[in-house]
Amino acid sequence: MKAEILAYHEKQTAAAQEICNLLAAAISQALPDAENKIWHAHPVWFLEGNPTVGYSKQKDGIRLMFWSGADFEEEQLKPGTGKFKDASIRYTSIGQVHVPDLKRWLKKSQHIQWHYKNIVKRKGRLELLK
Repeated sequence: MKAEILAYHEKQTAAAQEICNLLAAAISQALPDAENKIWHAHPVWFLEGNPTVGYSKQKDGIRLMFWSGADFEEEQLKPGTGKFKDASIRYTSIGQVHVPDLKRWLKKSQHIQWHYKNIVKRKGRLELLK
């Protein structure tokens, strides 16, 4: 894991660190070819330059977000508001992370992707990647 992501984890409470460490390990294992970095102040994994999954500390816990998650058809992932296709789940303890669900979502994240990489060029219009 990159030093900048480890530094992000170290800034969290002990409970949040546990969640972040578990998420980072699962994401890195499921998406070994993904680039990861701190983007917009939180850890994000990219496939071919396209943001795919990330997590951030929120007031009510750690938010795991999939940029294309609204199309995963997963009840636990709550769609975001607005014109994007993101969906997320929030965790307040490590015991809430159901690893089989997480692995399934990560697999879907490789196959169901909206093209965010060039969204500015397309004036905010999203296209589904094949």
